[in-house]
Amino acid sequence: MMSQTSLRNLKTPIAVIGLGKSGNSALNLLKAAGFSNGDLLTYDDKDLTAQFCQAADLAAKNPQTLVVSPGVPLATPWIQKLIQSGAHLTSEITLTASLLTSEKVIGITGSVGKSTVTSILGAGAVADDENSFVGGNLGTPFCHYGLSILSGKTPAKWVVLELSSYQLENCAGLVLDFSAITFLSPNHLERYESLEQYYNTKLKITQMTKNICVVNQSSPDAVQFSKLASCPVKLVNAQHNLSDEQKQKIALIGQHNHDNFAVAQELGKVAGFKPASLEQMYHFKGLSHRLENVGVVNGVTYVNDSKATAMDSVLVATEGCLEKVSANHTLHLLLGGKDKNLPWEQLSILKDEKKIQPVFFGACGDLAKEKSKLNGPTFKSLNAALDYVLSVEKTGDVVLLSPGGTSLDEFKNFEDRGQFFTKKVIRFAK
Repeated sequence: MMSQTSLRNLKTPIAVIGLGKSGNSALNLLKAAGFSNGDLLTYDDKDLTAQFCQAADLAAKNPQTLVVSPGVPLATPWIQKLIQSGAHLTSEITLTASLLTSEKVIGITGSVGKSTVTSILGAGAVADDENSFVGGNLGTPFCHYGLSILSGKTPAKWVVLELSSYQLENCAGLVLDFSAITFLSPNHLERYESLEQYYNTKLKITQMTKNICVVNQSSPDAVQFSKLASCPVKLVNAQHNLSDEQKQKIALIGQHNHDNFAVAQELGKVAGFKPASLEQMYHFKGLSHRLENVGVVNGVTYVNDSKATAMDSVLVATEGCLEKVSANHTLHLLLGGKDKNLPWEQLSILKDEKKIQPVFFGACGDLAKEKSKLNGPTFKSLNAALDYVLSVEKTGDVVLLSPGGTSLDEFKNFEDRGQFFTKKVIRFAK
């Protein structure tokens, strides 16, 4: 692990590659650590505020350290060429890990459920210590915590990190006290050569875990791959680890969230959370854009699950919302966006559910309809699809945005898409 001194002694020029949340946060941390603007190079082929938008121009500056953002594949040929030429590879996760001292660090990964488990556990961590940091892939870059340490703020007792597969590719130096794998299912197959490679990348979390990794027993693939774990594993789920009374206390919507809660609760227990902190976790009501109950308008319930960009997420959200749909009413399921080579055919199991009315939209609307074998109208945009749904919905219905596809055909990100959905529903209510 780097020390704080070695952070400041990174070889220059330092290239920050990718200027999203992660890259900009790393840039701020490096400046706070004492590096000047002349020491730092920025690259992003889509952001004109970067110093370089062409890889060849960046390479000509001979960067000695590469801070690569998670969204930039490490297999990119010009990045590999720089590494082979002697450039040191690092990330914003590793930069901040070098500043840790007494913190207890818990990492959570998985194809679905990781944000929810991170947030449930985070609610307990913050109840125990208000300085606790909860973030990572969840939305707040880890470097934000690093900045707080450099500015002299009190170290956190707990650090709870959501870690994507992209982040797990490049986080040397991060040591976890405890970890969890929430659920494994096909995802990001546009980046990985095979499903096995994707799962093995997730499994890297066990290589950096000192104590125990908690695994969702309801995920067959997670259970199977956990047999290859590099640390002790504990299997848990709602069926085996929660009583009926405990399930009734959980504020989250959907049976799948009972498993998420069971994983988070077990993590809290093995980490040594106090009873009051464990109790606080029951009150967590969910994340924005993740099975978020937007509200009820004229007897119709609207649910924003814009974050759902995997088939398992769509199926889980659909199952949860069907619980709210009584006989003779309809679940309007909005599907589409931009495809990322995912198995839409997995949704075909919904075709016999008479309460569901699929509505397709966006760049992959026709593709999603064809592969899923589900019958429903197709629209070029989410706006047009919503206009249709708002014209046919009836009291007692549920409208669920759980698209499956990414947001990048129409929106900046899934948050932007979810906010559009929510604002349109609110305007309709008026």
